[in-house]
Amino acid sequence: MQNLWRVLCACALLAAGAAAARAQSLLTLPEASQRAVVTQRVGLTDITVTYHRPLVNGRKVWGGIVPYGQVWRAGANENTTIEFSTPVAVEGQPLAQGKYGLHMIPGTDSWTVIFSKNSSSWGSFTYNQAEDALRVTVKPEPGEAHEALTYDFDEVKPESAAVTLRWEKLAVPFHVSGDEKEITLASMRSQLRGALQYVWEGPAEAAQYCLANKVAYDEGLKWADQSIGIEERFDNLMLKAGLLQAVDRTADAKVAKDKAMAMGTPTQIYFYARGLQAQNKQPEAMEIFKITQRRFPDHWLGHMAAARLASAAGDFPTALKEAKTVQGMDIPDIQKPNLVTLVKRLENKEDINR
Repeated sequence: MQNLWRVLCACALLAAGAAAARAQSLLTLPEASQRAVVTQRVGLTDITVTYHRPLVNGRKVWGGIVPYGQVWRAGANENTTIEFSTPVAVEGQPLAQGKYGLHMIPGTDSWTVIFSKNSSSWGSFTYNQAEDALRVTVKPEPGEAHEALTYDFDEVKPESAAVTLRWEKLAVPFHVSGDEKEITLASMRSQLRGALQYVWEGPAEAAQYCLANKVAYDEGLKWADQSIGIEERFDNLMLKAGLLQAVDRTADAKVAKDKAMAMGTPTQIYFYARGLQAQNKQPEAMEIFKITQRRFPDHWLGHMAAARLASAAGDFPTALKEAKTVQGMDIPDIQKPNLVTLVKRLENKEDINR
């Protein structure tokens, strides 16, 4: 009889195990907490969070289904993960490029955000602190109600963003930043080892980045020279002049700029002057307009340069005459509406350089 009882108990346990196995379907079916992926690029760094979205569903969340003081998967189902395509800093602490399991320890006043080297576990049930890559402490904030757990990217700037968990009426942000300029320089160096090193535009773009962002001027000069060596053009000579000026090599900068001006087209020279005006460098722009007028007196842009010079001097009759001369010339269609506006302004005695 005792043996029969043991057999019956064993059968019951096997049946229960079989029922549990059936409950965990082998098929891909809809989940109560649905999967989501959000990505944000910051500079050249891609930040990707992959997670499952549990619903509040009338339950008490904080201190309820998510206990305080315990490691939580920061989502539902398998590991919530966060991946960085470059090295970053989280709350000012360095973190290597890679994919991490994202866990959190909720608290009433502060939270611990954990980046685990193990990103393939189920939830936090096998979490091991020895696998931590980084822990940071952040402050939770009151937030608008969110029925489904959500990750957002807030405060997006050229070099940083806040990754924010939102659920129920709570928001938990942590800040991620990267050295955008150094990351971009490293990326350009890598790209210019490929096919882009053989066309003038590749190193010229790298030189332009250095000039515009006031970084790595010496390396920018090498890239400018590389571009000029492939094909000497107005564009890369002016880039070199700008970089030389940035490192106080004024005489060398003038040589490069004069060479560029000698080979520039009316369009290149005139719109270089317009670019100077956009930078509020009016005196420098006027000098370039003089070059445009002197070198290309019969070109429509030569007449436009003359109109701008006369307008700057307050000689509106001469400026208007030059602008109306341009109206009678064969000019690009895209410029015609702008020219009509300039003529009206000159008729009203308005300086078209302002």
